[in-house]
Amino acid sequence: MTLLLAGDIGGTKTILRLVESSDLGLKTLHEESYRSGDFPDLVPIVQKFLAVAKTSTPEKACFAIAGPVVKNTAKLTNLAWFLDTERLAQELGIVSVSLINDFAAVGYGIFGLTKQDLLTLQVGKHQADAPMAVIGAGTGLGQGFLIKQGNQYQVFPSEGGHADFAPRNELEFQLLKYLLDKHDIQRASVERVVSGLGITSIYQFLRDRKVAAENPEIGQIVRNWEQEAGQAEKTADPGAAIGSAALAKSDRLSEQTIQLFVEAYGAEAGNLALKLLPYGGLYIAGGIAPKILPLMQNGSFMLSFTQKGRMRSLLEEIPVHIILNQQVGLIGAALSASRL
Repeated sequence: MTLLLAGDIGGTKTILRLVESSDLGLKTLHEESYRSGDFPDLVPIVQKFLAVAKTSTPEKACFAIAGPVVKNTAKLTNLAWFLDTERLAQELGIVSVSLINDFAAVGYGIFGLTKQDLLTLQVGKHQADAPMAVIGAGTGLGQGFLIKQGNQYQVFPSEGGHADFAPRNELEFQLLKYLLDKHDIQRASVERVVSGLGITSIYQFLRDRKVAAENPEIGQIVRNWEQEAGQAEKTADPGAAIGSAALAKSDRLSEQTIQLFVEAYGAEAGNLALKLLPYGGLYIAGGIAPKILPLMQNGSFMLSFTQKGRMRSLLEEIPVHIILNQQVGLIGAALSASRL
């Protein structure tokens, strides 16, 4: 048996999990969540966690980081933390320490999911040794892929969410022009549309175009958020409010916002699928999809996914699943640690 430490490290929250690895698989022994901003570094969080868990020092550790990992180092976007595997191993007394991108962790985590953790949008025709793809809208838009090497899959993160947003119809062309003018930029990434912030941007666009009357309650939440622009702490979450109103069908403007979001999401997932042909499965991660499941299942997502002209028949054979388990990244960090 081997003692492992897995971590999901974000600018707001850090989750640590102590795991026992054996021939029977992985068993969670202890888990804690901490406010990242309350600590100057990851080391004191881990030390506090291990003291509470009353355990010996783990042999291996893997931390999933919300940001790029370069040469075994990572700098968190919203924190003044600079993490280095060599320093972490030395200060924590852990023999093997690894840092991986949070979306790479999602890729590894796929192999720790059960059928109950997935909702299938398209069964497709699964191919055992084919590539796999992961895409997930949350705060941003993550993308990654998995390639079979020997008996195991190797996980590769990417920055595909920063590729250009590709409008497909007149309304989306207007949205692109709106984003370019509003932010005074030369190009707009797909993440500006397919993300939590993207939901708010779409709402602002449709509101300003007076596509539908604005619900006073939702409108006030969006205005509060706009007034808090630039502040580290925000009291309003317009994306969540818009999504809830769309689900409840209580606000036409919110419904149209989420409709456009889902269609753009499906189109970008289809773009990723065209580049990889992931007949091993395309997995939709991130926090947004599980919260708007009925709207992801109503056909708009998959119609945009497969609407690729002559390539439609290829995309109709790709299995597409939504990941319901929001701890998939933590599961992946543990599985990655077990490989060290």
